[in-house]
Amino acid sequence: MAAVGAAAMRLSIAHQTRFALCLAAALSPSSPPSNNTVFSPLSLHVALSLLAAGSGGAARDQLLAALGGWGAGDGEPAEAAAESLHALAEQVAHLVMADGSVAGGPRIEFADAVFVDKMLKLNPDFQEIAVGKYKAETHSVDFRKKAAEASSQVNSWVEKVTSGLIKGLLPPGSVDQGTTLILANALYFKGAWTKKFDASKTRDSEFHLLDGSSVQAPFMSSREDQYMASYNNLKVLKLPYQQGSDKRQFSMYILLPEAQDGIWSLVEMLRSEPEFLDKHIPVRKIPVRKIKVPKFKISYGFEASKLLKDLGLELPFSPEADLSEFFYSSMGQKMPVSSIFHKSFFEVNEGGTQAAAASAIIVRKMIPYRRRMTIDFVANHPFTFMIREDTTGVVMFVGHVFNPLLAP
Repeated sequence: MAAVGAAAMRLSIAHQTRFALCLAAALSPSSPPSNNTVFSPLSLHVALSLLAAGSGGAARDQLLAALGGWGAGDGEPAEAAAESLHALAEQVAHLVMADGSVAGGPRIEFADAVFVDKMLKLNPDFQEIAVGKYKAETHSVDFRKKAAEASSQVNSWVEKVTSGLIKGLLPPGSVDQGTTLILANALYFKGAWTKKFDASKTRDSEFHLLDGSSVQAPFMSSREDQYMASYNNLKVLKLPYQQGSDKRQFSMYILLPEAQDGIWSLVEMLRSEPEFLDKHIPVRKIPVRKIKVPKFKISYGFEASKLLKDLGLELPFSPEADLSEFFYSSMGQKMPVSSIFHKSFFEVNEGGTQAAAASAIIVRKMIPYRRRMTIDFVANHPFTFMIREDTTGVVMFVGHVFNPLLAP
């Protein structure tokens, strides 16, 4: 792997975090929510970065701006900005998301794939980036005559990478004879807490909902010292996962607003101040009277086109999108992105966390604070959570728990 400057990599990761938190804010419902939410900004970021590798002109520029913070006025050529984006993806694929289970750390699966219609030939330059930097598999499929089979092949690939947790990523009818290309990313994470919760101490307790009512939910508890920090209107709990023999440290963060309905203000702070988490990360263990964290399980999926358009990423979906860099020859046909599907699964229990996510981009032809030394952490009202690799700062998952009893 080509050497990448530490400062440049930190900047790229900061842009990835900004992208993650903007998406998290956009996914937050404005009315009383009926679902908990979770998604993988990393999966979407990598899939869209792969899309940028095959894009040209204004569509590429807009992707670079959204994903890497690049702008025409900053003096950096678009080619250099694209290289930074692909360097981040290479770092993620080869190092950050390498499986750690053999060395005693989390079990991780992380994969990219390109499914292309057999009548089209991938551009060698794009294929070199996809395989070399993204470690992407390439598959030749028959979208024109066997669209349903091709869709099933993509879904089977996703299901395999995610250990069966993500099924049916592509819904029926989403792939048809006009489909030319599908870019897919899938990831799986299973980590055990450094200090597991004692299951015999899990008890039902009250969890307050946004509408003023409450439910009885199972809460894990502990009285041991914890990585925790308390601020004026917020408490942050860090739950580290068992570390392997490498330097990586994965952790789950629970951001609990003081007010029972404070999650909306918290989401806005995260969106407007991307470095907010870095400024509020607990750095040492402190004595606590008790912590109580609900067990929960979330399965959440969405089609991301409108959300991304609302965030300013419009050109890749336009009939004028230049996606010519994907193919050796596109025969002059317009091939914009038609849809982007994303699904995530997330489960927290006494032993740790199991999580998975997948993203698929379909391209098709146009057819007409102060620290208190002894405090509590009782997550008994809506909160935000994240999984982050701490040595790099890469954010893998972001979610909101509004009611831990909601069935996935």
